[in-house]
Amino acid sequence: MRIITISREFGSGGRELGKRLAEIMGFDYYDREIITAIADSSGLDANYVENALETGIWQRVPLTFHNSFASKAVFQASHINLLSEQTKVIEGIAKAGHDCVIVGRNADVLLAKENPFTIFVCADLEAKVRRCMERAPENEQLTRKELEQNIRRVDKNRAQTHEILTGSKWGQGSTYHLTVNTSSWDIKKLAPAVAEIASRWFEQREG
Repeated sequence: MRIITISREFGSGGRELGKRLAEIMGFDYYDREIITAIADSSGLDANYVENALETGIWQRVPLTFHNSFASKAVFQASHINLLSEQTKVIEGIAKAGHDCVIVGRNADVLLAKENPFTIFVCADLEAKVRRCMERAPENEQLTRKELEQNIRRVDKNRAQTHEILTGSKWGQGSTYHLTVNTSSWDIKKLAPAVAEIASRWFEQREG
């Protein structure tokens, strides 16, 4: 089984890169599908689940690996359960045994024992703002300042959650097999090169 995990800064294009890698390599793809599975199992609205998991509500909760939570009384039990359900869903994906690409959700940490190929996708702020503006829904009227604030907020929350789970700094190059800066790249052109690197890494691992 070959697993690729993609951690990414908000607006860096990590989701698009993940989709293109899955298409090129013939892998299953998981991103919002994980949110849908959590929503189905918890009986909650998918948008609520996605927002809750991105807001960093666990940032002050001491965690030990694989769902052992301390100080639960500080937060609503439903919020704690969402993180637990997310872990179950991701581990279930791995147990299915299919080659796959998983975007976000700290899958690189949760599936460390499966030895996935881990990618971190980043970009400079200008590129992230431009990408967010290009992909924004027509009814979304955020100013540039609001977009920048949103990008920083989401990235901060992702970093805090990662640090809680691992004790290491999010985005630190030495903790990933490959770091990709998409600032000046057309991701459609970048994806085949990343797929080639991933394929060679798996061949080396299995050889």
